[in-house]
Amino acid sequence: MLRIALCDDEVAARDALRIQLENALVEGKEEIVYEFSSGANAVSWLEKHPGEIDLLFLDVEMKGLNGMETAGKIRQFDQNLIIVFVTGHADYVFDGYRVGALDYIMKPALLPKLKDLLCRVREKFSQEAQQTYILRNADGTWRFRLQDILYFYSDKRKVMLVTKKEEYPFYAKLDDVEQELDMRFIRIHQRYLINPAHVDYLGSDCVVLAGKQLPCSRKYKETATAQIARSMLGGL
Repeated sequence: MLRIALCDDEVAARDALRIQLENALVEGKEEIVYEFSSGANAVSWLEKHPGEIDLLFLDVEMKGLNGMETAGKIRQFDQNLIIVFVTGHADYVFDGYRVGALDYIMKPALLPKLKDLLCRVREKFSQEAQQTYILRNADGTWRFRLQDILYFYSDKRKVMLVTKKEEYPFYAKLDDVEQELDMRFIRIHQRYLINPAHVDYLGSDCVVLAGKQLPCSRKYKETATAQIARSMLGGL
């Protein structure tokens, strides 16, 4: 599911863009899920909900934080969100590349341009999906780049996904998570599944990962040691 958000401080402009987009979206696979009335609101919400939005249509000429300033703040905590600027002035176009914008749409948005843009977004989204992990919990749907995940661990009926910033709980079995991720993550313990890219030190009965020491049990030690060593040497 491609999840889309709109950010524009003018209600009429958001409505006009939403109507055109709805004519271009693939039903059941793409959806407009959020609308923001200011850049500040968008920044605040997106920082608290990493990975929940895939594509943001961002108006350039807004009161308060303008679109460029909003995008700059978003890039401080999210390098992956696809941003498309919406503007009435072509003068801003080149500034968009400084914040990693995919493209821009001139107001009023024309259906052929939106269809062409969405084709490019779908291709980019499909390529990146192979390097992401999606989880769903009571707070919503979260999308994480594999490289940003430190490890998973089981906690009774839940699994915790751990990043440098936070832990995210969801109902699952660690065995199923391991199978889904194939060989990209390594099992070191009945409770722990780690990202080998973040291993700092491999000991006789533990692994130090991003400054945290995790146990490595006898059952998994031989296989885990070989896989982690290959990863540390750049061969995994």
